[in-house]
Amino acid sequence: MRKHLPKLVTLIVAAGTSGWLFASGFDARGLPVVDHKAWRQECASCHTAFHPGLLPERSWRKLMDGLDRHFGENASLDAASRKAITDFLAANAADRLDARRARKIAASIPAGTVPLRISESPWFVRKHDELSAAVWQHKSIGSRANCGACHPGADQGGFSEHDIRIPR
Repeated sequence: MRKHLPKLVTLIVAAGTSGWLFASGFDARGLPVVDHKAWRQECASCHTAFHPGLLPERSWRKLMDGLDRHFGENASLDAASRKAITDFLAANAADRLDARRARKIAASIPAGTVPLRISESPWFVRKHDELSAAVWQHKSIGSRANCGACHPGADQGGFSEHDIRIPR
């Protein structure tokens, strides 16, 4: 019995950890599942509600400070909504999350730089470097900002390479 005790303890710990990860909403693909009503309502009304773990806090703050000129559009919000969404984005940003993918994204961005487009982060560029310009121009993709075209779980932070479905 004693010789099997370490294996039994390891099995119990692994089962408990798996249950905790499942119950906590952690996504095994690298980013935790996060949600915020105002963020989803406001951001997703025009584009994908991009997972906050895809950019560092400084990028989200700059984006939210410039909503009156948000990529050529006026996406201004009332002060309370802007603060609530900014706080949510900041708390779940790549450099604040304790998640493997978020740490990789944050580490790829040089200190002092403030990317405003996820598609300009070194992590994104490296992960998508094998795609030709023709893929991005496919009518069902349209742009690098349309994550959900190839990543069905993008709206929940799911970007596993095993789940990619590139439209033909």
